[in-house]
Amino acid sequence: MMELLMQLPKGFRFAGVSAGIKSRAGAKDVTLIVSDTPCTAAGVYTTNLIVAAPVVLSRSRTPSANIRGIVVNSGNANACTGQQGDLDAAEMTRLAAANLPQELHAHAEDFLVMSTGIIGRKLPMAKIQSGIEQAAKHLGNTQTHFLDACDGIMTTDAFRKTAHRSIRSSKGSHSIVGMCKGAGMIGPKMATMLAIVVTDAPIDAIVAQRILQAAANRSFNCISVEGHMSTNDSLVLLAQAPSKSVEALSDTELADFEATLTELCIELAKKIPDDGEGATHLIEICVKGANTQADADAIARNIALSNLVKTAITGGDPNWGRIVSAAGYAGVPIQPKRTALKINGLPLFDAGEPLAFDAKQVSESIRASKLTLIELDVGLGPGSATHWTTDLNTEYVRFNSEYTT
Repeated sequence: MMELLMQLPKGFRFAGVSAGIKSRAGAKDVTLIVSDTPCTAAGVYTTNLIVAAPVVLSRSRTPSANIRGIVVNSGNANACTGQQGDLDAAEMTRLAAANLPQELHAHAEDFLVMSTGIIGRKLPMAKIQSGIEQAAKHLGNTQTHFLDACDGIMTTDAFRKTAHRSIRSSKGSHSIVGMCKGAGMIGPKMATMLAIVVTDAPIDAIVAQRILQAAANRSFNCISVEGHMSTNDSLVLLAQAPSKSVEALSDTELADFEATLTELCIELAKKIPDDGEGATHLIEICVKGANTQADADAIARNIALSNLVKTAITGGDPNWGRIVSAAGYAGVPIQPKRTALKINGLPLFDAGEPLAFDAKQVSESIRASKLTLIELDVGLGPGSATHWTTDLNTEYVRFNSEYTT
């Protein structure tokens, strides 16, 4: 997948190298992202109670105004690895700091860490050390460096997942770039995914944490593949730290930044189910008319997690009863006599009653496009929400039954 030329944030360097952690020869598996000066960092992490060592460490260090960067490995999750896993995560941050070019002096506690891959295996620390040493030597600020860093966080991904935006403020133009990974073990409230967003916009750490959580709630927390929540979910925002010489964005500028950040996170998040392992369809579920946004979210989430809905889309089956019944057991109020459903813009159900429709036409509309749009109206309330998921087919079962073997 070709990326458009992007303007990278000023003051950040990127690298991605192969350390031999992955079995595929030459595959990049260590990524380093470094700020030239101490920067703002915010993070949103998995809510799974079984949590990986790198999440524990990074969560303890964010939000902060004194972070210098993040080190990532793929191919091994460093999850369920006990005390050694904690020590290894800390060692990765020490190695990142110790191997920086001399002009970028930093300490271990100035770094965050992410890991992704198979659960329950100890990190190959000799390879990790070699990879971090290589990455530190290859740091740079070109698009090639950025894309190398993107490759270094991927596992089963079929393609890179990147996005970029820019905003203007009284200080000039600011770039926002993002990368993420994920294709399977994807469930709402994050998933087995990593995402890193970097910007040269000056933002206070506490404010950054608030707006990042809000963006996550409308993006990464609204995707699923099979509903399995991971141990390693991490979304981190690195931004320029305000200082005496560089004031933070004003309230108006911050509102613009937050809207743009959310837009970027939604673009990134949608690419994860679009790359769902074995998936043939991306399903977009738009719910409106609920009493509250939380109610709409619960309905959309329930539909997204229904295997009967997902398999119907796989087969191009316009079995709308599966969709409305999934809405009905979401545990929130709906108005059945005001409920209406469309698939790909074609009305199937309205005012609580079935409509006459051409099943072949609906089926062909599903089969003809990668995207299937489900629009469900459940009443007259102001609540609305959108979720994205995949269909479910035999290729997904095959892929995941053979994942570690």
